[in-house]
Amino acid sequence: MRKLLINSTALATVAGLTASVALADVSITATTEYAVSSRDSTIAASNGGFQTQTSELGFTFSSKTDSGISLKYNTQFSGTAAATPDESNLSISGGFGKVVLGMKDGAAGTYGMGATDLIAEESGAGATTSHTISTGSDISLGTNDNNKIAYHLPAMGGLTAGVSFEDSGTTTAANTATDLTSVGARYVTALGGMDLTLAAAQSSQESAIGVATTKATNMGVKVVKGNFSAIYATTGYTADGEDRTSSGYALSYNMGDGLIVGAYKDNSKDASDAGEKFTISGIEAQYTLAAGLTAVINMDNFDYDTSTDNSAGSDDGNLTKLTIKAAF
Repeated sequence: MRKLLINSTALATVAGLTASVALADVSITATTEYAVSSRDSTIAASNGGFQTQTSELGFTFSSKTDSGISLKYNTQFSGTAAATPDESNLSISGGFGKVVLGMKDGAAGTYGMGATDLIAEESGAGATTSHTISTGSDISLGTNDNNKIAYHLPAMGGLTAGVSFEDSGTTTAANTATDLTSVGARYVTALGGMDLTLAAAQSSQESAIGVATTKATNMGVKVVKGNFSAIYATTGYTADGEDRTSSGYALSYNMGDGLIVGAYKDNSKDASDAGEKFTISGIEAQYTLAAGLTAVINMDNFDYDTSTDNSAGSDDGNLTKLTIKAAF
């Protein structure tokens, strides 16, 4: 009798779980990239060839309430930290807009625009010995996946916008909170036979009393006409002892038959560190080998000049990289 009761309870539990799961749509995605690179650098330790591999596994659960509110839970794991999710968040959306709770990009990361948004694989070459220079034209503050709350307005014509707030929590020292607030917006319209996108973002992070607040801004414009796309973007970053500005542009053309070619250039300097500047330019070819399988070839040139008060050495050279990407 006891065995029968246990079996009946188990069946009822399974039935209940099945009913619950049936209420949600489940999506599983996976991506993996393998790259082989060859770098020529004035820093001996950076010379030579190397191989890298990254992967990501994502799960998304979505459902809709009787009142029409959409619920979505998303979690993603990277191959380098499989036990800890890179993202884990709940989004609640409806006629009021969308609220996102948890680990997800802030508003600046969602709406900001960089020149290399048109480039499939950024090399990351150059300036590896210094953290006092920006290496791209996208916003560099408010793009992390830390816990935060974000609100996105309902789309109004071609306008989308949002704001996010990240609480740094309590600290053992007084007046050292680093709460971060970011806002962003994009506007998409058709103009003269082309699609035009305008983007703007701003982030501000608190600092200790007497220390300058860290701020970052970004503006970008994207033009698409047929198979041709172009982006121009600028960004600024100010903090205690830092005053960085960057600008960049990128061009992309879809040649058809699975081939997309692109080129880009980014320039950065730091007015607070005399003489410190960074330039990188490159060309790229993406080719779709099969559905979900892509090969990308990048050839980049970079030049980093250290500041007069920075002990890190200058670096210039080039990097060639082949990346095989698979999406499931």
